[in-house]
Parts: sequence; structure tokens; C-alpha cells
Amino acid sequence: MFTKRRLIIVATAVALLSGCASPNPYNEQGQADGGSQGMSKTAKYGGLGALAGAVAGAAINHDNRGKGALIGAAVVGASAAGYGYYADQQEKKLRASMANTGVEVQRQGDQIKLIMPGNITFATDSANIAPSFYQPLNNLAGSLKEFNQNQIEIVGYTDSTGSRQHNMDLSQRRAQSVATYLTSQGVSGANLSARGAGPDNPVASNGDTNGRAQNRRVEVNLKAIPGQQYGAQQ
Repeated sequence: MFTKRRLIIVATAVALLSGCASPNPYNEQGQADGGSQGMSKTAKYGGLGALAGAVAGAAINHDNRGKGALIGAAVVGASAAGYGYYADQQEKKLRASMANTGVEVQRQGDQIKLIMPGNITFATDSANIAPSFYQPLNNLAGSLKEFNQNQIEIVGYTDSTGSRQHNMDLSQRRAQSVATYLTSQGVSGANLSARGAGPDNPVASNGDTNGRAQNRRVEVNLKAIPGQQYGAQQ
């Protein structure tokens, strides 16, 4: 009987992983996703989550490992696929709303990242929102109100010019300016945070003008709320 139950678990895992092979509808965006090209993100999270659930369910239900595997697969897989689908839909709409604004939308695993470059966000040494920054922020606010089940992290960055303390303070004020504006447009602050990282995590060299310009940026990271159950977003 144990051998039969083990076969059920293995068959469940194989079936779930086979389901992960559906085409990724966003491959044409040219965004790498940790080597998951050719696999839809919903299938990735649902399939891998279900596999993990199958293993956990089998381990917990000692009396009936096959049944435990199937239950664990269904519960964990549904939760993971729910968030994967939710993020897929939000990413698609964000790409459309941020087109031609200068804001870059990236998908990194289960996280959506928006990179807002310094040339559209703030004037030099200022935390006052630049006129060119309002439209992208308005578009983002609309998305965050429609998809209102995100953990939102806003991070400000500077180049390495000037003292570290000054840059840390400036980046914090810039991140807070973005957070304040978004909440003024109706975005809930319940799962929103803002912090300054100063010159940390540069994306280019600070040794030349172009590199420093790339490092002056604001990033908005959108993630799942821990413990949140995600259904299909209409």
C-alpha cells in the first residue's frame, strides 16, 4: 500500500510540473524571469506551489500519504496560482499605462518592480515632485487602487555625489514624497512603506554623468501581502 501511495504522490508531482509548460504570454515583452521563459507565471507559481503542497501534505498525513499529497497540492497550488494570475494581470495593465512615460516595468519572480529614472522624478537636490513625474504617478495610483492587494515598497536612490548622510536623507525625503502623493490620490497606506537607500545598490557606474543619472531613481516594488488569499482579478 505504501508503494501505491508513493506512486500517487509521484504521479501528482509529474502532472503538476507538466502543467507548468504552458506558453508565457508575456515573452514578447523581452523580460527575463529567472529562466522561466516559455512558462506562464501563473502556471509556474501554481505548479511549483502545488508540488510543495503535495510533499507537505504527504508528510503530514501519515495515515494516507496519497490523500495528503492531493489535498496539499490543491490548497497550496491554488493559493500560489491565484497570486500569479493577479500579478500577471497587474503587470499587463502597468505596462500599458507606463508606456512612453520613461518608467520601466520589470517582473522579477513574484514581484513587479517599477523603475522611475531621475530625469523625470525630481530636480537636482530636491524632494519636490517634478512636473513630468505627475502623469506616471497618477497612472500608478490608478493601478494601485484597482489592484489594491499589494505590499508596496517605495525606495529612493541617489548617486554617490556628496556625503552619504545627505544622500540618505535626500533619498528618504524623495521616497516619502512619492508615498505622500500616492496616498493623496486615494491609495491605501495600510501596506505601503517608504525608505531611502542613498547611493546603495547602484545600477551603473558613478564614475560618469550617464551612470550617475541612472543611479538617481525611485523604485516601487509590488509584492504579495503575506497571508493574503488571492483570487482572479477582473
